[in-house]
Amino acid sequence: MSVRGGPAWAGGVAAGAVLAWGLPSVSILLEPVRRALDVRASVVARDGVGLTFDDGPHPQGTPAVLSALADYGAQATFFLVGEQVVRHPELVHEIRDAGHEIALHCDRHRNSMRLTPRQLRDDLDRAHERIAAAAGESPRRYRPPYGVLPTTAWREARRRGWETVLWRSNGRDWRARATPASIAGRLLDGVAGGEVLLLHDADYYSAPGSWRRTADGLRIVLESLAARRLAVHSLAGAGGTLP
Repeated sequence: MSVRGGPAWAGGVAAGAVLAWGLPSVSILLEPVRRALDVRASVVARDGVGLTFDDGPHPQGTPAVLSALADYGAQATFFLVGEQVVRHPELVHEIRDAGHEIALHCDRHRNSMRLTPRQLRDDLDRAHERIAAAAGESPRRYRPPYGVLPTTAWREARRRGWETVLWRSNGRDWRARATPASIAGRLLDGVAGGEVLLLHDADYYSAPGSWRRTADGLRIVLESLAARRLAVHSLAGAGGTLP
């Protein structure tokens, strides 16, 4: 589950289609700050969007999302949770073998602001170990749970050489009252190309069964993006140039 934020370039944190480095003394980027820092130094080509999923893998949600992506020839980045990777390592293989990017979310889904520096380091170490072992490769991108990025989390990610990525548009698919139509509407609102989009392929930390609405909403999203001639990329295949 995550919170919505607009695009921002605040060094070391990427909100939306932005990847940047050099965070000042900002402990957490709140929504008004994200919206105010509306700089789109995108690593996502303007003729496409970067599609991302948080909180998996999930035994029903991940296959449903993978099926929709395959039907539309779309690629995505999956920010995985270590404790779920241990339970379903075969799904990590499915994500990887389908050509999608595997990235790191956390080991246990907790607000980073509530962790001590040592707890945060231990969580990131366990997450990396579990995800890399299952994927057969080290993830290079990181997104903190709930989109909450304290300075300690940013520093730890940077020290490990990870690119920290938030988002530009969030379908809010984790809510109990979300519908496929509302998810698609929120995700597509204002999308013109170059954005990073956020959905969730699991319901471990959100409304039970939310993955079903996500999978149905995803098909609406993919159909609309195809009609707009916007390609759907993983962040690894987004067509931009990283610093």
